[in-house]
Amino acid sequence: MVGSLLLRGMLIGIVAGIVAFGFARVFGEPQVDLAIAFEEQMAAAESAQAADGGQAAVEEEAAEEEGLPGRGTQAGIGLATALVVYGAAVGGIFALVFAFGYGRLGAIGARGTSALLALAAFVSVVLVPLFKYPANPPAVSVDETIGIRTTLYFILLVISVLGMAGAFTLARRLWAQHGGWNATLTAAAAYLVFVAIVYVAMPAINEMPEGFSPDVLWNFRVVSVGIHVILWAVIGLGFGVLAEKAVGEDSGNARLAASYG
Repeated sequence: MVGSLLLRGMLIGIVAGIVAFGFARVFGEPQVDLAIAFEEQMAAAESAQAADGGQAAVEEEAAEEEGLPGRGTQAGIGLATALVVYGAAVGGIFALVFAFGYGRLGAIGARGTSALLALAAFVSVVLVPLFKYPANPPAVSVDETIGIRTTLYFILLVISVLGMAGAFTLARRLWAQHGGWNATLTAAAAYLVFVAIVYVAMPAINEMPEGFSPDVLWNFRVVSVGIHVILWAVIGLGFGVLAEKAVGEDSGNARLAASYG
């Protein structure tokens, strides 16, 4: 059954990546273009040799000469490939987590389990790290802080995922004695307190060049979250539908897992 779930997870992940690409292409890339335009204006202001209106073409040609993809490639096939590959990987991992969790989270069925796991993953993997260290468009991040910012982001991501796993464990332990509703609320509150403590403990990084439009920054970050919302919504809802047939063929395994839960 695991192999069947893994295949379904990767397939729905590919679909999620394609849908997310459509959203990113329409709403995200215009914000990136505005950020790049600001970056080019700053570079032109600092370079006396830069001709008016010619800086973008010079940079594009230089990128192509160095073997780097041009802006059109980055915003098109490059972005699509990245999101599809990412979606397939996330879908595959999600299927493995579902295979472990199915039957251990109560009698909520394949769709309910998939939706619950997707929501938990979205909160712990996306929302918690991004609220502390939000995504930045080009021209906003300072080169000197990119390394430490990336490191802190992934540290927070790992801590958040571990905290969410601990919250699920706590909820399962409290379920029999206090009921599902109270157990869930207690575990959620414990997770929020845990995240708040981690937020206070980890350093903040605030950087924004003078003159950069706050509207562009805000829109870019909203679109970044929106891409993940679409990705996880498609995976969580779509995989639940696809997984029903697989677990239906092996429902005995689900009951056995529940008996050991």
